Amino acid sequence: MVTAPAAGWFGYDPEAVCPARGPCFRPPEEGKMPAEDKRWETLEALRNSEKGRLSYDTSWLEEGEDVLEQCRSSPKLSVESAWVLDRFFQPETQSSTSESLTPLIYGFSRDDQLQETSVFPPDPSTEKETNNNVQEVVQELNAEHTLLLLSPEATQIEGYVRKYEEVHRIKGQAELKHRQELQQKAVQSFSNTAVELLKRFEESLELRQRQEYEEMRDMMEKGSLEVQGRQEKLKEEHRRRAKNLNLKLREAEQQRLRQEELERQRQAESRERVRRLNCIQEEVLHLNMQIEPYFKQKELVGLDLSGYSNRGNQLCSLVSGVIKLTSEGGVPHQEDILNAERALLQMRGLIAEMHEKIAAAAAEKKRMKEEEEKALQKKQEVKAEPVKPVPQEKTNRKEGLQVKADSSTMQWYQQLQDMCDQCAISINDLNNSKDFKVKKIKMDLQKTATIPVGQISSIAGSHLREIFEKINNLLMGKQIPSAGKLVSISQHPQGQDFVCYKLAEKFVKQGEEEVASHHEAAFPIAVVASGIWESHPKVGDLFLAHLHRKCPYAVPFFPSWKDGLPKEEYQRLLGYRVLDNGVEQQDNFLKRISGMVRLYAAIMLLRWPYGSKQAEHPHGLNYAWRWLAQMLNLEPLADITATLLFDFLEVCGNALMKKYQNQFWKMILLIKNDYFCRIEAVTGTGQVGAVIRLRQFLEKCLKQKDIPLPKGYLHPAFWRS
Repeated sequence: MVTAPAAGWFGYDPEAVCPARGPCFRPPEEGKMPAEDKRWETLEALRNSEKGRLSYDTSWLEEGEDVLEQCRSSPKLSVESAWVLDRFFQPETQSSTSESLTPLIYGFSRDDQLQETSVFPPDPSTEKETNNNVQEVVQELNAEHTLLLLSPEATQIEGYVRKYEEVHRIKGQAELKHRQELQQKAVQSFSNTAVELLKRFEESLELRQRQEYEEMRDMMEKGSLEVQGRQEKLKEEHRRRAKNLNLKLREAEQQRLRQEELERQRQAESRERVRRLNCIQEEVLHLNMQIEPYFKQKELVGLDLSGYSNRGNQLCSLVSGVIKLTSEGGVPHQEDILNAERALLQMRGLIAEMHEKIAAAAAEKKRMKEEEEKALQKKQEVKAEPVKPVPQEKTNRKEGLQVKADSSTMQWYQQLQDMCDQCAISINDLNNSKDFKVKKIKMDLQKTATIPVGQISSIAGSHLREIFEKINNLLMGKQIPSAGKLVSISQHPQGQDFVCYKLAEKFVKQGEEEVASHHEAAFPIAVVASGIWESHPKVGDLFLAHLHRKCPYAVPFFPSWKDGLPKEEYQRLLGYRVLDNGVEQQDNFLKRISGMVRLYAAIMLLRWPYGSKQAEHPHGLNYAWRWLAQMLNLEPLADITATLLFDFLEVCGNALMKKYQNQFWKMILLIKNDYFCRIEAVTGTGQVGAVIRLRQFLEKCLKQKDIPLPKGYLHPAFWRS
């Protein structure tokens, strides 16, 4: 194969095509050197040669390695060799096929020959000339190649080769056809399998979609249920808050009413103090006027009473000064009353001392006069001396009162204390357990038992009934909702005793704190405690034990001093709180024991209205009568006895009056006439407040022959609210 000259030769232009022979050389331009003409002559000779007249394909560079590979390979026959050989052995076609076999034998196919002649399409103006040149070239080639076909053996061998190749081609086509059928079957099988797999995949996809749909629906239903649950919780929380708000509003209203009542009481007490000051001033002036007659008759008694007169005037001025300060300040204070009463007591003592001195002076004067008469009679030598009548002294010795309670009361007190100690020992494991679960049970039980007690108030009867049902159900072993969970005493073997112990302790604590501050609170707490006591007697016994331990005067029992007993421990036995900085103040002590005694009296007064009508009060008014009688059989204590008698009679005096009638009034007269003077005898100058309240209460009751109902008493209409 002839290769084309490189594109960098001098004067060669591959784009320029000669009309007759294809690519051509351009003539040199004018003005060139003379040596260049010789080059053009050489090139012209080359162009006129056989190879120069050949046409070159300029697109072989685009084919690349494929063209070079064809050049390096040996000549090969085309696929039409068998047809050529068949035609070759036929005589009639020998001459006609010789021309066509020549290029095929020597490795030129018809396509190749056509490709050679169609590489560079001639220009329309030179098309005829180009075709003539191509025909001449083909004739020359055929003339050269026909000389080679004269060898029959080579042609026969080449024909056999072509037939052998044709046989193998037919076998290959059959085998290929067979393989194609197998391939089609395999493809059909794979197609069917793919179809089935596609169906299974679609079914699994549908199943997954259904499952996802079901899961989505379940999740939506669950979400809707959760939303409904939250809505219910929100509604419940709203109702609870509304209820609490209503309770707070009612409590605020009650607080306002309580404040108004306290203001009325303060005003009434202020007016009472003013009246009391006026009465004291009137009595002081009256006593001072009693000094004047004796002062004018001092010659008769032989005494100088000017000191008593001056002291009486000073006391009158003192009382007048107190009243003047009170009138300027507007409201008399308790200290003013105490100063005025102290002045009155001093005036009474002054008058009594004056009377004693006058009586002693009169007795001395009488004795001197009798001695003078005796001396006169001796002088007259009287025979018989007259017998002087000796006045018989009348002694009014009263039988002494008890210093401590009787043996039966002390035995009852000790039994309650032993029972309380045994209960405390039985719940020791629950109280001191270090197990987290046991501690959690203990806290839940304690909160469930004590929190409702702290919520007791006189808002409405339905409120008290709800609290009672919650406490009663807990003691009966039922499950009670508390802080979002259910609590029951069956969660621990000692749950029953623990709840009873803590419940009784909480009732007593409410007495010394809540009732001590608000006396009206004693009645709602007492009615619930009475109902629990009636249904569960153990709670009532533990309540008495805790009450007696904190306030022994509720027995009544006055602990006595024992040798070797520390002072702080004895003060604890008396009911005082002993703190690190010392013993509590007397006012706080009296306030606490007053609250506990008021609660105890209210429990004996009230009974749970929804209890059994056939059953009796577990600790009724008969215990109140016994307490009052035993209290009057004991020697009074300063401040304590007067305070407790006043609180006790103010709470349940009306009920005792209605039940015992004449016997009760006899006891009131006994207190007023006999026992009250003993109370005054042990009362100091700074402890007259409780004594004055008790005396005014007794005088008012005896005057009106009636004891009013206590403030805060729960009337029957209360339970319909």
